[in-house]
Amino acid sequence: MGAPIVHCPTCKRAVSWTAESPWRPFCSERCRMVDLGAWFAGERAIPGESVADPEAPLPPDSPRRD
Repeated sequence: MGAPIVHCPTCKRAVSWTAESPWRPFCSERCRMVDLGAWFAGERAIPGESVADPEAPLPPDSPRRD
């Protein structure tokens, strides 16, 4: 049985999931960096509720965060 084949999340090229594919699941460093840039730019996010910044000041009528 051969190594699993996955598709690059950026360009959809087939990638063999082996040690010879150092950028897996991406096909290349370029595709990896394109994906990372999308996360940094806020184009991608993990779904869920927003979390309040623990350093942000509380509104006057809110309970304490202790």
